[in-house]
Amino acid sequence: MMKYLQNLGKSLMLPVAVLPAAAILMGIGYAIDHEGWGSGNPFAAFFIGAGGSILDFIPILFAVGVGIGMTKEKDGPAALSALVAYLVITKLLSPGSVANLQQIPLEEVNMAFDKIQNVFIGILSGGISAALYNRYSQVKLPDALAFFSGKRLVPILTAGVMLIVSLILLFVWPYIYTALVSFGEALSGLGAIGAGIYGFFNRLLIPTGLHHALNNVFWFDVAGINDIKNFWSGEGELGITGRYQAGFFPVMMFGLPAAALAMYHTAKTKRKKQAASLLLAGGLAAFLTGVTEPIEFSFMFLAPVLYLVHAVLTGLSLAIAAMFQWTAGFSFSGGLIDFVLSSQLPLANKPYMLIVQGLVFAVIYYFVFRFLIVKLNLKTPGREDDDVAVDEQIVQSGSKDRFGVMAETIYSALGGDDNVVSVDHCATRLRVEVKDMNVVDQNKIKTTGVPGINVVGAHNIQVIVGPQVQAVADEVKKIRKN
Repeated sequence: MMKYLQNLGKSLMLPVAVLPAAAILMGIGYAIDHEGWGSGNPFAAFFIGAGGSILDFIPILFAVGVGIGMTKEKDGPAALSALVAYLVITKLLSPGSVANLQQIPLEEVNMAFDKIQNVFIGILSGGISAALYNRYSQVKLPDALAFFSGKRLVPILTAGVMLIVSLILLFVWPYIYTALVSFGEALSGLGAIGAGIYGFFNRLLIPTGLHHALNNVFWFDVAGINDIKNFWSGEGELGITGRYQAGFFPVMMFGLPAAALAMYHTAKTKRKKQAASLLLAGGLAAFLTGVTEPIEFSFMFLAPVLYLVHAVLTGLSLAIAAMFQWTAGFSFSGGLIDFVLSSQLPLANKPYMLIVQGLVFAVIYYFVFRFLIVKLNLKTPGREDDDVAVDEQIVQSGSKDRFGVMAETIYSALGGDDNVVSVDHCATRLRVEVKDMNVVDQNKIKTTGVPGINVVGAHNIQVIVGPQVQAVADEVKKIRKN
């Protein structure tokens, strides 16, 4: 079950990666027509409309993304099946259709069906279609029906299965929707405290990958909050909409880079150079893009007490920003790029104060991390035991060959072809399934300078590489082909 949820979390990154395109387009449009939101300038309307076309169809993006990401082959028919699943269920459970099915007036249809086109349904559609694809994409039909064999069979099966699913949801969906809304309202009803609780668990769940499920409730239209779309489209309340995003900026742009500086300053003298290479890259990624996993995984398992402190400080940051109604938004994560793009939007409220808050949090992160590292003698980067020597030629090399050498070393340490069952990756991690975890040489993997390793089961291990994971994953796949 845990493996399935982690794969789901990885798959969700594909549609999320599309959102920056919407942010850029809408940012350009609003910069052209700052007051009219596109009504006073056709060029602004063009860009804003283009960005809105992405935001308006987020549920479909999630359906297709999960449909591809959860299949073994990552093939085109999987995406088509996911789209078929989504279209069937949303058409059959649209208010007009439900009124006909239940033989009741349209005004008596449960309001839950007005919200059937949402991310939850998108994820459900993608998950079901992916399961059908993995199970039936190799089926051979009799010669008379051979044209419909294999991959062509899956969209047809999907349509049939979704008829049954739709029939079940006709009765169940109102209860599911009510439960989701109640959960979202329970936390949102707590105001700033609720935002803080969300921020705390957002960070705490990262090691499991389950934070994506929590994010969907607050960022998208699962429970009616839809914080990201409402903020970027200007539909919401000034100072309120964006509260589940704003507090991440001080942590990602300032807090974690300051933590990286503290880890560098407390590293052993002979390892400062090696630690600097890792921490500088992680700090820049966090500040510019909001990608924080390279830093977080560098201390998450080596010093879990620091990670707990980090989760608490993140919750505190979201609570403070929400309390003072300072808002900014992101399309991907809370880095400088999204901050600049969102700070001029109509619902951005005193975003400059998030910079002030960030500077304060930088001081807090630096001194708290430095004190705890020294006081508790924590094994943060550069303070590891001397039995693991990092190959500095790999870490410091800026050439393309660096990723090839990293891939060879990591793949060899995983046990090579004899032990590796499958290799995949998400935004920052190699996700590997192995036959025997005892064969894996974690110390050898660490010699490549990766921020961390996460063993998530008897046969699954994650190697946290950072934003360059795509390059390393490509090299690993080349090795597996030879």
